[in-house]
Amino acid sequence: MAIMTKRSKSHPTPPSGLSLGHLLTHDLDDSLEAKALEVHRRLCKEYGCPITYFHTLDPLDELVSAMLSHRTLNRDSTQAFRALRARFSTWAEVRDAPTADVEETIAACTWPEQKAPRIQAVLREIAARGNGELSLDFLRDWPVDKARAWLESLPGVGPKTSAAVISFSTMRGKALPVDSHHHRVAARVGLIPEGLAVGPAHRVLEAQLPEDWDAQLVYDNHQVIMRHGKQVCTWRDPQCRRCVLLDLCPHGQARLAGDHEINDAPGPSTL
Repeated sequence: MAIMTKRSKSHPTPPSGLSLGHLLTHDLDDSLEAKALEVHRRLCKEYGCPITYFHTLDPLDELVSAMLSHRTLNRDSTQAFRALRARFSTWAEVRDAPTADVEETIAACTWPEQKAPRIQAVLREIAARGNGELSLDFLRDWPVDKARAWLESLPGVGPKTSAAVISFSTMRGKALPVDSHHHRVAARVGLIPEGLAVGPAHRVLEAQLPEDWDAQLVYDNHQVIMRHGKQVCTWRDPQCRRCVLLDLCPHGQARLAGDHEINDAPGPSTL
């Protein structure tokens, strides 16, 4: 049975340990939408909105950059991306190079031995679908849902990567990426159930945002929650006493009350 939000978006089966009713409650409860808006309002005040886009990469560049960033610190994935661009003049050269050369070039990121062949496989698939052309510019004219589905049909591309391409690239589309920091804050504040994986969390969190928001507001939402996760709601030793969301956060309140059963480390911080 498919899980449907009030916006008719389907979701995967809830994670182990969560009832269907629990996930439906998180999807359908209007109070969660109000809470999501209040989280956004407070964090925008804290970090300053609108937030300037940090990339001016075209969609294909952004796709490769996003693939390199998986489970990698930003500085390391940036170094790996720049090394690729410096060593190879085109993405076709990356596609056709010996895999060992690509792996060596992206050594700054985690798991280069996995990412090198995966990037080459994606580049081959894009070229095959595009009659030899290596470009994603055609996605600019597509509806966001269709563009994301096409991207997620590529090997190794999931919802976070597809959202990054739509939002962060020069497409400047309306899509919500959810990284580990964003996911951690959302779970602790109670916008998503504890234990809901990052993949399905994208749809649940997107459904809580107003439909009339433009791409900038959606981008701001990700950026302020992500920044809060990096600076305050950290993986270890979150700074709950100075958190502007404390009165909204069951995790923070329990932690300060001395509840030793809470989990202060729901997942590693990687981005």
